[in-house]
Amino acid sequence: MKNHLPQIGYGRFRNSKYHIVLCIIGILANVLPAFASARLGMPFYLDTIGTIGTAILGGVFPGIVVAVVSNALCMMFNHDAMYFAFINALVAIYSSWFSRKYTMKKIGSILIYTANIAAGCGVLSAFVQQWMFGEAQNVSVGDMTTALSTALKMPYILSLVFVSILVNLLDKGFSITIALLAARFVPQDLKEKLIEADWKQKPLSKDELVAMRKWSRGVNRSIWKRMTVTLVVVTMLAIILMGGIGVQLYFENEKDAKTVAAKKAAEFAAEIVDADRIDEFIRDGRAAEGYEETEDMLYRIRDNAQGVKYLYVIKIEDDGCYVAFDLETEDTPPYLPGDVIEFEEAFEPYLPALFAGEEIDPIESDDISGWVQTVYYPIRNEQGVTKGYVGADVSLEYMAGTMSAFVTKVLLILAGFLILILAYGMWTTSIYSVYPVGSIALSVDELARVGDDQKRLDESVRNIRALDIHTGDEVEKLYEAICTMALNQAEQMRTVRHFSEATAQMQDGLIITMADMVENRDSDTGAHIQKTAAYVRIIAEGLQKKGYYSEKITPKFISDIVRSAPLHDVGKINIPDEVLNKPGKLTDEEFEIMKTHTSAGKKIIEKAINTIHGENYLKEARNMAAYHHERWDGKGYPEGLHGEVIPLSARIMAVADVFDALTSPRVYKPAFPLEKALSIIEEGSGTQFDPKCVEVFMDNLADAKIILKKYNQFE
Repeated sequence: MKNHLPQIGYGRFRNSKYHIVLCIIGILANVLPAFASARLGMPFYLDTIGTIGTAILGGVFPGIVVAVVSNALCMMFNHDAMYFAFINALVAIYSSWFSRKYTMKKIGSILIYTANIAAGCGVLSAFVQQWMFGEAQNVSVGDMTTALSTALKMPYILSLVFVSILVNLLDKGFSITIALLAARFVPQDLKEKLIEADWKQKPLSKDELVAMRKWSRGVNRSIWKRMTVTLVVVTMLAIILMGGIGVQLYFENEKDAKTVAAKKAAEFAAEIVDADRIDEFIRDGRAAEGYEETEDMLYRIRDNAQGVKYLYVIKIEDDGCYVAFDLETEDTPPYLPGDVIEFEEAFEPYLPALFAGEEIDPIESDDISGWVQTVYYPIRNEQGVTKGYVGADVSLEYMAGTMSAFVTKVLLILAGFLILILAYGMWTTSIYSVYPVGSIALSVDELARVGDDQKRLDESVRNIRALDIHTGDEVEKLYEAICTMALNQAEQMRTVRHFSEATAQMQDGLIITMADMVENRDSDTGAHIQKTAAYVRIIAEGLQKKGYYSEKITPKFISDIVRSAPLHDVGKINIPDEVLNKPGKLTDEEFEIMKTHTSAGKKIIEKAINTIHGENYLKEARNMAAYHHERWDGKGYPEGLHGEVIPLSARIMAVADVFDALTSPRVYKPAFPLEKALSIIEEGSGTQFDPKCVEVFMDNLADAKIILKKYNQFE
């Protein structure tokens, strides 16, 4: 049975090597021109040729890979290249989208694409340069920006944006031209392989993708949206969590390292300050002998102690800290010898230890000197008596500022990798889940809508098998199970159809046999059942074409009445031969006997319905047998029904039966000429017959003549 559904697999698209080669070529096309441009000191970057070409030929993910890896490699000769990796990645995304949506063969489209790329890159790179470096990264660009800002009295950042857009317009224009020219020389079959490279099924066309999106609109949360949101949220949380923890640990380590440096500086300073002369230094200041030499040594110690901002020598008294030395800094004037500084709040818990001349732990405070970490180390004389303290302060504000700049750099670097990670996640989600599951769901939905149409069912099964999903995971297992189920369903439906057709043929044979039994008793009704069945089909199909009784006339209704038409006179089996085959006109009593064939036919078919439970099939046969002699005006028999109260099948049979009776010879009359028969039929429209049935019969008279000629040899 499987011969009905030949294998139509699309094949396996395991051609990732094409993307790998494309990415390598794209990276080289980025890095080599960028290296040459940097060495020559050109104001151009030329680092997006490979990105644009790869994105156009291979799609968004390979383009992003080329963009990020290229910028990482460019750090070998441009330490700041990684800060711009996210811009290069955005170029890949836009290039892939634009090339899929618009043709890249029209000059107008290329110009719009170039202008958009240049503007986007220009604005973003200008703000990154201003944010990170405070000026243009390239010397030539910086000179042009300064000249423009001075000439037009524009803010520097606006001038930088303008110059950056112009530079990118030339840079990206050249890069796009090279990329498009290179892409044009790629053979068409290779382009197709690049497009199909990483599909895990038959590649979907634009129309198929649109159909899938349209089909999934009723889904509250699609797989793609859910996975995208999940990837973004998880990635952002991971970056925030790990970044926050990393920054905190880095800050604490830096603070500890700077504190150790401050402590060593304080210890060294305590060794060079003469403890017994601290009071003299406080009282006389620079006039004291050796003061300037000691101060110069303290400057050297501070300048060589990494992270130490303030270095000073004080003496702790009950009323405050007496200054002996306070080294000058850029942002704050120094205290003079003899100045008294009140105790800061953060030091109050440590005052007893300080008064006792003891060493204390580092103190973090945010008061007079700002946010600092302070190390106090005692200055002792030869007898071990503490005469003062060396204070070394590490500015935590400066460290926080440094950390802020560090975090900014890290975020800019991570932005490129974040785009790469998200692109990889969305790409793998699409090819392993979204597209396969969507294709399966759409195909199964189509299969469910086919119904019992065997041709469409086979086509749906072929479409499912043609998906050729090979994800290598549970999705592929699901696909294989659905293929098997669909194939089995098609074969079962075929078997059922064959059985149904055989049953229908048997039923038709029984009907014809029963009709022949009646016809063989009636010497005047040769081929009557064949002709009336043919006329019934002509009238029924004519009504359907004109839209008459559309709620009633269906393909099944037409099939039922055509198949049941031979039974319309089955009741004549109960009529005596002397009445049925009388050559002359029937008497009133004989006519009453003849009329009983309608009721008899109804009883016979109803008995068959009750016996074989075939009401759905034989009910129209019962209606035609019982009521084909009813009249539209209500003057017929056996019940005197009128108009549309008469079953439609009986109204159709009435026209067919009378027309055949008029055009066929009987023992009591010759056949009427066709014109006369048609005249009688038309005269009966609206009285004896349903006007619509007469109308469509007359409209299809050519078909009726063919039947008439076939069986009566009537010209």
